[in-house]
Amino acid sequence: MKYQSLASVGLALLGGAVNASAGPLAVRGDTGVCPKGYSPTLITISVPITPTPTPIATEEATSTPSTPTPVTETQTPVGDAAASASSPISTSGAPVTETTQSIVVTTTSSIETPVVHAVASTISSAVEETTTSQTTTAAQGAATSSSSSSSSSSSSPSSSGGSSGEATFYGGNVAGGTCSFSGYTLPSSLFGTALSVDSWDDASKCGACVAVTGPNGKTIKAMIVDQCPSCTSGHFDLFQDAFSELSALSTGVIDITWSYTSCNLDGPLKLKNKEGTSEYWFSMQVVNANEPVTKLEVSTDGGSTWQSTTRTYYNYFENDSGFGSSTVDVRVTGESGNTVVVNSVGCDSGSEVTASKNL
Repeated sequence: MKYQSLASVGLALLGGAVNASAGPLAVRGDTGVCPKGYSPTLITISVPITPTPTPIATEEATSTPSTPTPVTETQTPVGDAAASASSPISTSGAPVTETTQSIVVTTTSSIETPVVHAVASTISSAVEETTTSQTTTAAQGAATSSSSSSSSSSSSPSSSGGSSGEATFYGGNVAGGTCSFSGYTLPSSLFGTALSVDSWDDASKCGACVAVTGPNGKTIKAMIVDQCPSCTSGHFDLFQDAFSELSALSTGVIDITWSYTSCNLDGPLKLKNKEGTSEYWFSMQVVNANEPVTKLEVSTDGGSTWQSTTRTYYNYFENDSGFGSSTVDVRVTGESGNTVVVNSVGCDSGSEVTASKNL
């Protein structure tokens, strides 16, 4: 009864999930092993054991483990070191390597996946930022070089002492040009040209002369008599005969060097009234001046005081109210500061007066 109770207790402890069998034991030669009336019996218990898998944290886990899942980051070996690099081991015992270009990340849980992406994203952003910075620096350097080159070609002095520019040609127009030199004939020593709109400045260069040197090395002198609306600074639209002195007409556009120069005109300058001029509206033009005219002033008191006029884009000096007198004294000032005074100039419509000298 005592032995049977022990067996029952064993079965209870194992939850009844056992298989038991009994068989006789060999007699050990000790007759005092069992009480009288009992014989020794071998009881064999077979206990089936089902292994319980250790749960692995996943992204769907409802709670965060108290101990963070370890993450190992290994830099990809370079060169011969790759041969000696050890492979990370997963929970299953097999080597597992997840590579994102130059970084190997080994993890025992999929819950650390965001870490992998964060690392890769940071590296990608750094590479992209460096590349963008290098590209921007290169582009800025190229833009600075291009701007410097452009500035040099348009305004820097050339080897001959002038400014660089370009020239084209057109039929030419003195009488109908924007400088309004109607009735004026260019001297035989001069050609004509139109000036770029960028340099027009209310006709301030009308009547000025420029020395232009073409690709064949020849230099001509041309007077500014017109405006070129489509030309930029440093671009001269020469009369056709002027262009042909520097290059074949078939060339169309040529590189030049140019500079302002004295016109060296024969004879004195002239003052010409616009049609409609009177003592109530004043409009006068200076023609045949050796240098650009900067201002024209009028005196009605014999030169004691001088009143200013306003220059128009079509090259006339005007006063909308007139000066209230049929005759005035006129003082012309050139770009150099030289002046010419012409006394007793009539304010008649369309009249013209020749001065005694030039600027």
